[in-house]
Amino acid sequence: MKANVGNIDRLIRIVLAAILAGLYLAEVVSGILGTVFLIVAIVLLVTSLFRFCGAYALFGVNTCKNKPEK
Repeated sequence: MKANVGNIDRLIRIVLAAILAGLYLAEVVSGILGTVFLIVAIVLLVTSLFRFCGAYALFGVNTCKNKPEK
């Protein structure tokens, strides 16, 4: 798996995951919507940790800046 998630994208994903998980844990959202928020938060966190997003690979998106070779 080649990294396709850049640093700014990772930061945004982590912040969104924290917000969604926080809303669920604080019971601001519950039921099916709360479960969806929690699942989306987990997916965002995992994709930011591994720096790979399957949807990005499927659509050919790459926000990761590769270092130039010397």
